[in-house]
Amino acid sequence: MELICPAGTPASFREAVDAGADAVYCGFRDETNARNFPGLNFDLSELREAVAYARKRNVKTFVALNTFMTAGKEDLWYRRADEATRAGANALIVADFGLMAHIAKHHPTQRLHISVQASASNADALAYLVENFGAARVVLPRTLTIQDIARIARQVACEVEVFVFGGLCVMAEGRCSLSSYATGKSPNMNGVCSPASHVRYQQSGRDMISDLGGFTINRFAEAEPTGYPTLCKGRFEIGDAKTYAFEDPVSLDVMDQLDQLRDAGVKALKVEGRQRGKAYISEVVSTLRAALHAAPDERTRLMARLRTLSEGQQTTHGAYEKRWR
Repeated sequence: MELICPAGTPASFREAVDAGADAVYCGFRDETNARNFPGLNFDLSELREAVAYARKRNVKTFVALNTFMTAGKEDLWYRRADEATRAGANALIVADFGLMAHIAKHHPTQRLHISVQASASNADALAYLVENFGAARVVLPRTLTIQDIARIARQVACEVEVFVFGGLCVMAEGRCSLSSYATGKSPNMNGVCSPASHVRYQQSGRDMISDLGGFTINRFAEAEPTGYPTLCKGRFEIGDAKTYAFEDPVSLDVMDQLDQLRDAGVKALKVEGRQRGKAYISEVVSTLRAALHAAPDERTRLMARLRTLSEGQQTTHGAYEKRWR
């Protein structure tokens, strides 16, 4: 199975390549990609250099154009697809059907991957994308079990890629409006979930309160680790309980289920983390590469050293074994 790794900067891109990635995914420095944050991403010249660096080392480059086009501004997405193709991207990761149609028409030989943002999670939806746009691979949402993945893989005529490590988004990807509601910035169209410009921390006695867009998201006790405020991982009063309503602030780690994923027909394993620094990328990618070649009982020991790099220093199997509240 291929190891697909993130890069938010040219430095992180080189680290991912050198640490053992089979492919590295990245995006342009604008709203065409779902990690549109200051200080991240690539301009066209940086992308060209990254593609060349990867190609010399037999590593593929995937370019994420995984937001939905804004009416009247479609030319930005079309131009970026054209530029990424000419720069030599091995695949474009796309969510918007209109952009898929543009790529299929103007770049019929360009490999197309369906982004997790498209939320294509059943065989009928995938058959439509394969037949109409020539989709070669789908990145499945993180809300499916291994049994779901296996059933889909048996029915579709494209490759299947799944997330195995990193930040966990449990919403139906591409349809989440929580951050938009709080900040007015859409992760699906502007590429910004919980933008830093709308984040505030304030002291309340010995507690630390985190706000997003003027909404209180969490209250942390003095010795409690303070997480980044996203609504899906906020803590709220629900009845008599004060708890995480949607998902706990933990990271995904299903590397101990590699054999089951392979048997399910998974072609590629994806790591989340384009907002992370190059030291994180280097450690995670090299560890996952070692885990892929290790015996099952050795994987646990290898993965344990990544626990401190995970959100809340905790990990979960997510929907693979989730008992929903």
